Amino acid sequence: MAMARLTIDLGALRANWTALAALSEGETGAVVKADAYGLGAEKCAPVLAAAGARTFFVAIAEEGLRLRRILGPGPEICVFSGHMPGDRDAIRDADLVPMINSIDQMLMHVEGLPGHPFGIQLDSGMNRLGMEPAEWSALRDIALAQNPRLVMSHLACADEPDHAMNARQLAAFRDMTDGIDAPRSLGATGGTLLGPEYHFDMTRPGVGLYGGLPFVDAQPVVSLDIPVIQTRDVLPGETVGYGNTWTASAPSRVATIAGGYADGIHRAMGSAAYVWAGETRCKILGRISMDLIAVDVTGLPELPDHVELIGLHQGVDTLADWAGTIGYEVLTSLGARYDRSYTGA
Repeated sequence: MAMARLTIDLGALRANWTALAALSEGETGAVVKADAYGLGAEKCAPVLAAAGARTFFVAIAEEGLRLRRILGPGPEICVFSGHMPGDRDAIRDADLVPMINSIDQMLMHVEGLPGHPFGIQLDSGMNRLGMEPAEWSALRDIALAQNPRLVMSHLACADEPDHAMNARQLAAFRDMTDGIDAPRSLGATGGTLLGPEYHFDMTRPGVGLYGGLPFVDAQPVVSLDIPVIQTRDVLPGETVGYGNTWTASAPSRVATIAGGYADGIHRAMGSAAYVWAGETRCKILGRISMDLIAVDVTGLPELPDHVELIGLHQGVDTLADWAGTIGYEVLTSLGARYDRSYTGA
């Protein structure tokens, strides 16, 4: 079979949530947007719920509707994008909690679903989503009178603990929320790791659950093994792959493996990347193409039938460094063509 195998360790996912929850005295939620960062909300969300998560976060109402079908009644599902036009039925039917981002969203919500729960998202300096201080000041008393489930903001630089932006956003969030009765949340994975002053009433880890930085103590959740289709001898002066970007300087043995950018393996990382055959690191040669990658297996005592791209030897953030991106993008890019299996449930 030429299909690569993607294995998701649900036991590691559970352990990562438990470890992050232990760092906070308040409630610990779980971010499962983008189909649990590409790893499958249908499998991941119930494990997180069984571990103790009672509040889940998604990006859009359609994700919340699907998650409600997975989790059933009980857990709270918050929608970062708030209440958008056309969301009313999904919010009502799936009992979602939109995180209101503007006065316009607030009006839409109270007119369309009077009495339905909501939360508030504030902009503490990231300038992405949420009410700015002046907007919040105008709406604050009205909104608080209706008992929002949560008032939250999001840190822009939490993966850099010493960045001055963290303290500025913490101060801005306190300026906007100190003295309110509603529960508050500021920290995602990075904010959880910044320490108790960033935790407030709830932390909401995301990428750290799935084994990504900045949670350096995370257990690896993902492994990706790719089968070898063919091996060949390449003579000095011969080239490999599109564009002739790699030329053999000595007699070489080259394996072609069944993966490529159609599977979410970033083309940009080709010149820097490696795979592992057992305990031997093997260089990727030339360009990563849509379905195939060439690998240098010269000198291996035995030709492998598969190689490891993600696993114990190198995680998603190593691949991200090679591609000039972040672990989030590597995770969420993993395609649908893999033979997926789940362990440790």
